[in-house]
Amino acid sequence: MSDGERAVSSWPAPADDGRSQAGPPVVEATGIVKRFGPTVALDGARITIRPGETHALVGRNGAGKSTLVSVLTGLQAPDEGTIAFGGSPAPRLADRDAWRQRVACVYQKSTIIPTLTVAENLFLNRHDHGRGRLISWQAVRRRAQELLAAWSVDVDPQTSAGDLSVEQRQFVEIARALSFGARFIILDEPTAQLDGSAITRLFERIRDLQRQGVTFLFISHHLQEIYDICDMVTVFRDARHIVTAPVAELPRTELVAAMTGEAAVDRLQVRPSSLDRTATPALSVQGLGSGGAYGDVTFEVGAGEIVGLAGAAGSGRTEVAETVVGLRAAQVGEVAIAGRRPRPGSVPAALAAGAGFVPQDRHHQGFVPDMSIADNATLSVPHRLGRNGLLSRDRRDRLADDMIEKLAIKTPGPELPVSALSGGNQQKVVMARALADDPRLLVLINPTAGVDVRSKEFLLGKVEETAQTGTGVLIASDELDDLRMCDRVLVMFQGRVTSEMARGWHDHELVAAMEGVDLDA
Repeated sequence: MSDGERAVSSWPAPADDGRSQAGPPVVEATGIVKRFGPTVALDGARITIRPGETHALVGRNGAGKSTLVSVLTGLQAPDEGTIAFGGSPAPRLADRDAWRQRVACVYQKSTIIPTLTVAENLFLNRHDHGRGRLISWQAVRRRAQELLAAWSVDVDPQTSAGDLSVEQRQFVEIARALSFGARFIILDEPTAQLDGSAITRLFERIRDLQRQGVTFLFISHHLQEIYDICDMVTVFRDARHIVTAPVAELPRTELVAAMTGEAAVDRLQVRPSSLDRTATPALSVQGLGSGGAYGDVTFEVGAGEIVGLAGAAGSGRTEVAETVVGLRAAQVGEVAIAGRRPRPGSVPAALAAGAGFVPQDRHHQGFVPDMSIADNATLSVPHRLGRNGLLSRDRRDRLADDMIEKLAIKTPGPELPVSALSGGNQQKVVMARALADDPRLLVLINPTAGVDVRSKEFLLGKVEETAQTGTGVLIASDELDDLRMCDRVLVMFQGRVTSEMARGWHDHELVAAMEGVDLDA
């Protein structure tokens, strides 16, 4: 028997006895604590997943889901707590092969290498060798065909992985995980890039694999999917385990309440509205659409009004905000900023029309780390620093000093590189640049992500001050604290604006709308 034949015969075959709840849990994590410096990412967290079930893990951003996945897959060692697979302790962290035999994760961002074929991806670094230790490609392709057939994955093993659809890549990754022997698979936001028909097919495959003895941990921001496909659900909040229950026995209102905490508390907003209905709207969006990202988006932001654009990951909120400021170009529709229509897909044109912008990722989009505070804060206003392309250092420093004072940036001076600042002060520099030219429209994407509590309060207070001067504000975020000050919140789900909420919304109402859940169902 050749090496390839021995490898084929050694694959664990699909179970033929259907789903079973007997025996020890597929995985059991208890008392898991994981710290990253002063941040406690998991605080005594736990989860128990039984054989053959599809178990949902849900929670708001920062709840600890991603950290738990890294612990369950052996990428991170917990500081405290225990993990057991099938009743036996987890392997040593360095024993990657042993981990692959117990658990696999199909991430939202595919790990398939697009320049290789399906067969090469399936058996990367596990190729069959013939005489002279040369790779036997014929054996590799045969093994791939048998593996795909065994798990009913309808993909040609000789196809280039780059030509596969998102759906096909997911199925190939699942087949690859099963080839190692794993019967416990974590699906991390598997539907984020799929359309409705592809989601239906994915759920059908999950049910088929369940019947063959495969157990799933299903992570999704779309709570309706939990009720469509999952048997059990575990909720994390603030790095802790909150509840585990059968999906059929947990009403949607209770699930959302577990995720949000004080769901029934009325969070009335006390900020007086500064909307000027007589002025030209700060922003007008008409019939905006861009491929599969979003479609038929229409709304206005009045002068002095603060409008939230809320939605979970993949809802389209970020893409719409980026289109408004020219980072993207819509395929259809129009954007007008303070009555002017900037050239689509042009950030300079949007800024010239009167926009100020705080991007989603300050590290990659918000500042140049080795440049000074002064240079970063004035990057968008060279016309205020001199004429005919000649910039005045004195003007730059005076403007920067004024921004440092107004934004309370903690620094010994304007020449300090932004990389030397704390996260909160870096975000203040980005905000300073957005406000440098007295914008008519301020667009903020996740404006308080990764900053401390005091910096968050200061930044949001500065947004309120800016609106009081007559500037319209659009805040695209899924963080409830970013949205509380808004005069109204537009909720996006799967690329469409699905609802509008006035001030005074409850946490559970907004989260349910963001997650596509009908609380009355």
